[in-house]
Amino acid sequence: MLRSTIAAVLLAATTLAHAAASQCPARFFNGDAPDLYNARLEHNTKALCFDAFAVLYSGVSLTPLWSAEHITRQSVQSARELVRTDTFHEEPALARMPHPTLEDYVHSGFDRGHMSPNGDMPDKTAQGQSFSLANMIPQSPENNRGLWAGIESSVRDMAVRDGEVYVVTGPMFEGSSIKRLNGRVLVPTHLYKAVYNPRKQQAAAYITPNGPGEDYEVVSIAQLQQRTGINPFPALPEAARNRAMVLPPPQSASSNSHGTPRGNRGSGLENELIRWMERELMHLLHQLIRAL
Repeated sequence: MLRSTIAAVLLAATTLAHAAASQCPARFFNGDAPDLYNARLEHNTKALCFDAFAVLYSGVSLTPLWSAEHITRQSVQSARELVRTDTFHEEPALARMPHPTLEDYVHSGFDRGHMSPNGDMPDKTAQGQSFSLANMIPQSPENNRGLWAGIESSVRDMAVRDGEVYVVTGPMFEGSSIKRLNGRVLVPTHLYKAVYNPRKQQAAAYITPNGPGEDYEVVSIAQLQQRTGINPFPALPEAARNRAMVLPPPQSASSNSHGTPRGNRGSGLENELIRWMERELMHLLHQLIRAL
């Protein structure tokens, strides 16, 4: 009964749109934050504005409902030059409301999964902010390090190729069997990443189960809104909302027998892994030098 109530709170649709406060309009297409078409989603939420992304945090799920970015060719190039430094931390701005702790994730079997990923962050300050637990969900390690990493890489490549994209990422809680991490943090059943390409004036969203495997869907923004109660791009023309653009296949995925879009395990993901290994090695080298 409790789980059914939680699912209803997070997913029940209403006819009235509720816009989150646009504290940092540069992160959103046309300056408009995602709209909530589910009034219950607004219960105990807090909008947070960071240097390179914005979050609408939920004190019900103890996760973001969405995390929004404007990714450009320059920001991706700058991000690729950074050495990754893990600084997972509790969010000070959430001290007065229910919030996740580092202890919630210990021995949980789930990764602390970025919604706006570290790999998109253009400088050290933004990178550190991306490790806030306000930007995290409990994510299956197989999904986080495999298919989802491939989706993130493909979106970055799109930004480099076409100059810019607007991205809104978040969790989905479908069905009545929603699990809690440490009895507190809701575990998403699925994840979504909505993408708007200004050059093409088209949009679509990836949806993946929060678990092992290579299965994913590409849906229109209208279809995503129907499933989540969230419209990631309120300023999108109706025609673009109803038609899903062709999204690049995740660089870590392969084809399946159902004809769902899949990508080959190609050089893009390999290059991302090489860059990640180089950053990690440089980080270790710097630590060794400081220890001498």
